[in-house]
Amino acid sequence: MVGIDIVQNSRIESALKRFGDRFLKRIFTERELEYCLSQEAKVPCLSARWACKEAVLKAVYLEFGILLRFREIEVLGDRGKPARLVIRRRDLEELLKGRRIEISLSHERDYSVAVAFIR
Repeated sequence: MVGIDIVQNSRIESALKRFGDRFLKRIFTERELEYCLSQEAKVPCLSARWACKEAVLKAVYLEFGILLRFREIEVLGDRGKPARLVIRRRDLEELLKGRRIEISLSHERDYSVAVAFIR
């Protein structure tokens, strides 16, 4: 199953300006915030993770009928390496036995995009 999402970076920037920490803490984990807020391009980093969470939500819901929360999906990064996914939900771990969720993130000037693939 495949999930995809695209987000305009200015949309995340607007939410950040309007809601600040309340927005950040509702959507992102501490490790995601630590990583993105240490980057020069903070907004595209956050936007790519938002898109990834949405893509994972879609793929998981279509495959298993489970609706995840944003903070149950953690997208971790190491500069120069592909992002990796951590799902914090036990019932999904059981369903995924022998399967994986692969992710890919990208961003450019105005947009961030992500794909999630359950195999």
